[in-house]
Amino acid sequence: MISTKSVKPALEQAYIKLMMDVIGRGLVMASQVDDEIRHEVSKFPVGFTLSMDVFQNDIAFIAKVTPQQDLELLKSLEGKPDLTITFKHLHHAFLVFSFQESTAQAFANDRMIADGDLSYAIRLVRCLNKMEALILPKLVAELAVKEYPSELTLKEKLTGAANIYLKVAQSYLKGSV
Repeated sequence: MISTKSVKPALEQAYIKLMMDVIGRGLVMASQVDDEIRHEVSKFPVGFTLSMDVFQNDIAFIAKVTPQQDLELLKSLEGKPDLTITFKHLHHAFLVFSFQESTAQAFANDRMIADGDLSYAIRLVRCLNKMEALILPKLVAELAVKEYPSELTLKEKLTGAANIYLKVAQSYLKGSV
């Protein structure tokens, strides 16, 4: 018989692995279609690498700033990324990716570590917040982000979400990273 204690961590891990992939792809695609995220990404130097991972797990995404000032996913990276955001525990990642806790709240609760320049970490969190505000239903997004953007119109939200979701779907169909 399988105990619930062994199933729950396995389900959490599978969910986090899926969400980390979706968030990585979503961030890359949002950097191509959303002006605010493009502006934030343009402040990273070309070739800058960033990663988000879970401590002692193989769950992660790695992205790099291209010469076009957007992001591309990498399968792997030789050396250390310029910025790594690490969840200290799988359950901490679950709280964020199940929208029970915002990224800002997770930082405040000391559930995440930023290894790299703090100003770049703040910039990345702004990108993640904008992406989540665009792609998630407003009620969920309000839980996921510290402050839901009041200037985000329904048209901008629907257009942005459609463009991001379409590009994410295309990336899965093409089998790219």
